Amino acid sequence: MADERAPAGPRRRWPLVALALILVAGAAFAAGRFSAFDAVAAPNDADIGFARDMQVHHAQAVEMALIQYRATNDDELRVISYDIATGQQAQSGEMYGWLVEWGLPQRGTEPLMAWMQGSEHDHGGAVTPAASEDELRAAMGMASDDELGRLRELAGTAAGDCLFAELMIRHHTGALEMVDAELALGRVPRVQQTAQAMADTQQREIEALRSAQARLGCG
Repeated sequence: MADERAPAGPRRRWPLVALALILVAGAAFAAGRFSAFDAVAAPNDADIGFARDMQVHHAQAVEMALIQYRATNDDELRVISYDIATGQQAQSGEMYGWLVEWGLPQRGTEPLMAWMQGSEHDHGGAVTPAASEDELRAAMGMASDDELGRLRELAGTAAGDCLFAELMIRHHTGALEMVDAELALGRVPRVQQTAQAMADTQQREIEALRSAQARLGCG
């Protein structure tokens, strides 16, 4: 699958991709910082928690996508990983800008996903004071340190391509649950619009990744 959005020869063009990530994050931060939020729609716990936790979630997606982009020999997966890295870096910059606009720190004192309580995706008893950060990240669909290490080891091989698709589908599925919780519980229209756009994009990427799995014969 050819796509002129993804520069050819990722090993040679890697500095340009890194620069692109910095630029899109900066531009998105500015957009988020100066966006006109409705004065009567002050952010609630769901809006704030979504902006914080989705930045954590996106950061790992960008990390996995860059591992894949630098190493894969599969043109379709290179395009997908490039789109994930640049798209989610931009969204992270926008969410960072929201929290600056709201006068709030980027990280809070509540556990990950605490803001999702009351939605259909509250993960039952996963969010408890006794839950570890690793357990909460796993409940969000994120990869473990061991899985990330395995992805790096296999990068550039057929097995690595399959592992990337598997991990990213799980990761995106966790993000869709977070979006559903924000849409059910949030208050700020701009946050909800962005959340819905995330869901639309990530659902398409899940379908593309599943198609790649079938094409590659992943187990």
